[in-house]
Amino acid sequence: MKKNNRASMSDAQKFSLVRREAIYTGLALFGLIIFWLIAGFGTASLDVKIFHVPLWAILGTIGVWLVAIVISFVLSRVLFRDVDLGGDDNER
Repeated sequence: MKKNNRASMSDAQKFSLVRREAIYTGLALFGLIIFWLIAGFGTASLDVKIFHVPLWAILGTIGVWLVAIVISFVLSRVLFRDVDLGGDDNER
């Protein structure tokens, strides 16, 4: 298990971490949009059907959701870190 070094981070380090996570999240969104364009519009000319539904419809809807879930899982497991940004959790 990873060591929890939340208290030892300076505010600048926390800001850098949050900024890095935001950049990678934006890149993930951009990649998902590219996948959606390729899966939906790129396969529209193919005459492939799954359960009488065109491939582009499946890839452009369900496929995008599945890819988004995989991207979110990878981001949360590999990149994101739990950091105390200040404040009291008991105030909610």
